[in-house]
Amino acid sequence: MAILLGIVAIIVVLGLAFLMSNDKRNINYKGIGIMLVLQLLTTWFMFTTEIGQFIINKISAGFNKLIEFGTEGVNFVVGGFVVEEGGVFFFNVLLLIIFFATILSVLTYLKILPPVIKYLGGLISKITGLPKVESFNAVNSIFFGQSEALIAIRTQFHHLNDNRLYIVSASAMGSVSASIVGAYLQMLPPEYVLVALPLNMFSALMVASIIAPVRVPKEKDVVDIKDVTNDKSIFEAMGNGALEGGKIALIVAAMLIAFIASLELVNWLIQLVFAGITLQEILGYILSPIGILMGISPGEVVQAGSVMGTKIVTNEFVAMLDFQPMIADMSEKTVGIVSVFLTSFANFSSIGIIAGTVKGIDSEKAVSVSGFGLKLLVGATLASILSATIVGLFL
Repeated sequence: MAILLGIVAIIVVLGLAFLMSNDKRNINYKGIGIMLVLQLLTTWFMFTTEIGQFIINKISAGFNKLIEFGTEGVNFVVGGFVVEEGGVFFFNVLLLIIFFATILSVLTYLKILPPVIKYLGGLISKITGLPKVESFNAVNSIFFGQSEALIAIRTQFHHLNDNRLYIVSASAMGSVSASIVGAYLQMLPPEYVLVALPLNMFSALMVASIIAPVRVPKEKDVVDIKDVTNDKSIFEAMGNGALEGGKIALIVAAMLIAFIASLELVNWLIQLVFAGITLQEILGYILSPIGILMGISPGEVVQAGSVMGTKIVTNEFVAMLDFQPMIADMSEKTVGIVSVFLTSFANFSSIGIIAGTVKGIDSEKAVSVSGFGLKLLVGATLASILSATIVGLFL
């Protein structure tokens, strides 16, 4: 029965994307089918085979070792503070972003990441038939944040019509940055965060390719990525990466202060009229039907739906903080489904981030992004639902 519900959820997600499509005749059904199969095979391999489990454990151990290194740096700077049991979220989680951003910057400077991203994107393009720029951007979005991923293809923007712009924006919103993954691993079970990275890449491409199909002539289907980094030495790369990571940590901290405070204000206003009711509970009931289809048990679906709804209207960090105390009391299947759903940038604030980035690259294109902003959020949310549903099939 659970598998049947999951299949229905996949059909519902793809069906809603089809209803939103602006060019139904040019949908690349073959490519979408291939990506769905790749998602199923990836999840099956990672969750049900010994080799897959070994790989997840080794990757998780690698990230944990990096977290240890990062923690040493954080402790040197702020280790003298006396704090309550459990520490301070900004110190324990957000400051780790600085170290991970530094590692990414160095790997980019050493020309290790760019070729990997380019050739993985080329492989996806070859297998699925999707254009190379869109495929490159989808892989790039796994490693870099929304702004950085779009900036990496800034020289290609003059080639992008509205549909292509929608796909690259959806990939940026539907994925997460590797610089933030270390923070996620401190808050959610590692295996679900790690499997969400490839699944979300494919989900974002699938949903976006249905909503905004593209056909690019072969002679125009090229990736010309230049000036990936302007760093002149490894030390400059480290310095710039650290500064970028520090900026991200402060931005996330500022957003958390604003969103959590605003959420409390909204809940206070709601309770003036409906005593004992919160926005999270309202969102939980609204998302319950899709939650049940995704595989969440009826007894947990309102709580899980409240977390998912919180992520959409605020951001993933606020939702993860709400979800952490619930994890011990929820079933493994619900924890896996919700964790994968939370591991993406699909929320209202991302619309502004992407529109602002595009405006900095090409002000005319920014008008288009602002125009389909809500459609972008709906598409990215459908992609998160799709990824979470796929994981639910194997739990």
